[in-house]
Amino acid sequence: MFRRLLPLLHSTGASNSITVRLKLDDSPGTLSRVLSVVGDVGGNIGAIDIVRHESGTLVRDVSIDTRSVSHQHEILSMLHGIDGVNVQQWSDRTFLMHLGGKISTGIKFPLRTRDDLSMAYTPGVARVCMAIHENPEKARNLTIKKNTVAVVSDGTAVLGLGDIGPEAAMPVMEGKAMLFKEFGGVDAFPICVNEKDPEEIIKIVKALAPTFGGINLEDISAPRCFEIEKRLQEELDIPVFHDDQHGTAVVLTAALINSLKLIEKNPGELKAVVLGVGAAGTACTNMMLALGIKNIIGVDRQGVLHRDRTDLGCDEKMEYAKRTNPNGETGTLQDVIKGADLFVGVSGPKTLTQEDVRSMAPNPMVFAMSNPEPEIMPLDAVEAGASIVATGRSDFPNQVNNVLCFPGIFRGALDVSALHINEAMKMAAARAIADSIPDEALGPDYIIPSIFDRSVSKNVAKAVAQAARDTGVARVTGEYSISPRGSMREIKY
Repeated sequence: MFRRLLPLLHSTGASNSITVRLKLDDSPGTLSRVLSVVGDVGGNIGAIDIVRHESGTLVRDVSIDTRSVSHQHEILSMLHGIDGVNVQQWSDRTFLMHLGGKISTGIKFPLRTRDDLSMAYTPGVARVCMAIHENPEKARNLTIKKNTVAVVSDGTAVLGLGDIGPEAAMPVMEGKAMLFKEFGGVDAFPICVNEKDPEEIIKIVKALAPTFGGINLEDISAPRCFEIEKRLQEELDIPVFHDDQHGTAVVLTAALINSLKLIEKNPGELKAVVLGVGAAGTACTNMMLALGIKNIIGVDRQGVLHRDRTDLGCDEKMEYAKRTNPNGETGTLQDVIKGADLFVGVSGPKTLTQEDVRSMAPNPMVFAMSNPEPEIMPLDAVEAGASIVATGRSDFPNQVNNVLCFPGIFRGALDVSALHINEAMKMAAARAIADSIPDEALGPDYIIPSIFDRSVSKNVAKAVAQAARDTGVARVTGEYSISPRGSMREIKY
């Protein structure tokens, strides 16, 4: 059994941090009392900055990591009670980051002269318009289309918050656009639509498609997301990718590839149980099947999916049941988890127990990816015998994070003007992520590379572009030429 030190569930972090402006008596011990009080109630002090000196007082900004909103208010209440300390104001650092939104447009060329203006706009721009009119394919090189992705959501399945609407989905989609730019050099823009009818969403996206080189569908609830993605893939000639499904599946597959190297088992030998067969669970199953895992059993709220169940409801679940559970097992999670080598959770918190893990095969793999609280806490899984544990959280080892996937996948697809993102491209991405860690560096706590490893997105882009060429969906067939500055946007024809 592999043992490691894991952080507590309720640890402090920047996501719940505050900055407090304090007016302190300029006397020995005042700041020490502040630091002591914050530490006593579990806050974590970050930066301490002097704002100004006033007669007999010092004004300081103190940054504090907290556990939650209620913890923030507990700390503020304690600060109000310290002699010689006046709380002047405070701010939530996360909300400060979101003021006015997190992204903006920019320009590539300054407009300083009449010549600049006459080329960027009228009259010169008219010649470019007519060139595109005569050959619409030129839009890929003469407009932003080639490097721009729409991040489309209807706000019906945002994070773990559910159906909160398009306006409330905007901060997430803005964040997604930031990640595209930072990790893939892709320009992305959030498109949050006030529409839930799949047919209408399809019409909206098709109408917007001339502007974009790719469509990233995000936080659209199942089973609607399946039909929306399928139809758009059929009816558009640009990549359409539902990241909640495929991004999770690609990174999970990368983690599994490296895990199998450690436990020395072949995919065909495994028994895998997938808890949650919505968008992500279905996509994870598809990639595990492609990897060679034959015995996969899906479990939803009503129990094990099998061919004889009459309450499956949607076509997607009926199709799932036909392709999985080859031995026709029935019952509950507790029935089928026995003897399983792999648990994949994309469901909800506290749905897997230590007793369940103990009933699995020796040295099982537990990928508990529900966010923010996993199906089982990693330390509990390890204590029950799990050899490798992965979650969707950044404060535990082995985070299954889509950021490892989608920037590089779209970078590679855009660079070869791919018509689609197919299964071969997704598997190529998974293997590129896995191969970003040398075999000799692999360990139970290191099966997935860091999202800040800048080589990952480049590796993924290169592998995806090659897979697109190999499978005939690339319009551009040249090979990559990485510039000295590391840009992947230069292609040798």
